[in-house]
Amino acid sequence: MMNRRKLLGLFVFVVVMLVSFSAAAQSLSVNLSDAPSGTATGRIFSVLALITVLSLAPSILIMMTSFTRIAVVFSITRTALSTNTSPSNMVLVSLALFLTMFVMAPTIEKSWEEGLKPMIDEKIETAEGLEKAMNPLKSFMVRNTREKDLMLFSDLSGEKKEEKAEGVSFKVVVPAFMISELRRAFEIGFLIYVPFLIIDMVIASVLMSMGMMMLPPSVLALPFKVIFFVLIDGWYLLAGSLINSFNG
Repeated sequence: MMNRRKLLGLFVFVVVMLVSFSAAAQSLSVNLSDAPSGTATGRIFSVLALITVLSLAPSILIMMTSFTRIAVVFSITRTALSTNTSPSNMVLVSLALFLTMFVMAPTIEKSWEEGLKPMIDEKIETAEGLEKAMNPLKSFMVRNTREKDLMLFSDLSGEKKEEKAEGVSFKVVVPAFMISELRRAFEIGFLIYVPFLIIDMVIASVLMSMGMMMLPPSVLALPFKVIFFVLIDGWYLLAGSLINSFNG
């Protein structure tokens, strides 16, 4: 369980990440009257750009963590169980968020110790602190990204591949990491789906052999799939496997 220091580090990390993403709208001010130059239209456009970046920052931040893989696997598992809206989206997303915090805790601690804490203590400059805080996150993404995906976006961007994770730009790492996460999530989802598909096929075959054509196989298969998932302690296995599937 994360102690108070880790929770404080997580909060500060999220806040600083949101601020760093807003750097795309550099030197923008929400106070239009203080702008030294530029037309009113230009200043209004700058403010709108800043608001847009800040509104998208939480989603961008989530996509740069383990959340994507966990959420997709949970969604596929629910579909395989044929339980429709149970567990609800709120439950699955909440569980995915907490597992994401658990997986990302070492990375957050490293960002806090190497970048955020020295920056808050005014031992290093803000720009240097933000860069050092972002490096562990970039390293995490590189470790969990296929070499093939990194090469794809490196070639498309015209950048040559760097040997160290710190040298790879975010515009290459983030999309490569996301498609790698989606591929891995579907691989895990396929392995989860197969046993439940077999149960559906067995139930359908039994019903056909008994001549019960009017009874939908999914109705009869649902309790068998649920009890099967409970007997194998499915949530325990699923959570443990997802956490162990990440490289650092």
